Amino acid sequence: MNPLNTVGGTITAGIVLAIIIAAATAGIAFNAVSFIVWIHVLAGITWIGLLYYFNFVQVPALAEAVADEGGPGGAGITKYVAPRALWWFRWGALLTWLSGAAALGHYRIFADAFTLGLMGDSLNVQAMVIGVGAWLGTIMLFNVWVLIWPNQKKVLGLVEASADEVATAKRVALLASRTNTMLSIPMLMSMVGYGHGGFFL
Repeated sequence: MNPLNTVGGTITAGIVLAIIIAAATAGIAFNAVSFIVWIHVLAGITWIGLLYYFNFVQVPALAEAVADEGGPGGAGITKYVAPRALWWFRWGALLTWLSGAAALGHYRIFADAFTLGLMGDSLNVQAMVIGVGAWLGTIMLFNVWVLIWPNQKKVLGLVEASADEVATAKRVALLASRTNTMLSIPMLMSMVGYGHGGFFL
């Protein structure tokens, strides 16, 4: 059976291939923090990739589909695509944050990062850089679970809502999603900056 015939099989095959490559290139010694960071990056790509999909592809396409009087409309997207994409989106967001927090804990800089490097006698620039990213990611996670998802459930008809509530929910979800798109740019800069000693070094 070809593992590429299912999403689960594809993911499993990718994980097996990654383990084989890791063992072949670095030996078989397990490095917990590298694994945690790998999960963080993988989940983050899922989360931010879907964030960009929603903002750059789905929302504009739905607007065009609704405006096209002779077209098929957006029912297929709202019934089949959006709920599935939102599942991966919200759980990707949570796994990204949890694995990032675990990595900060492993490096023993969780508190220093969330105080933006100000815990010691002098400024810890790396903790400040990753701390900016951690705070932006935390705000974005809040937006996903407190603003975007509850409002999208109303928009998609997963929970009962009046027409006025749906209209408000659309606006709140859109603005929270656009806020996350905006915040993702400096957040990603912070994550890359941490690995290289600062923002613009």
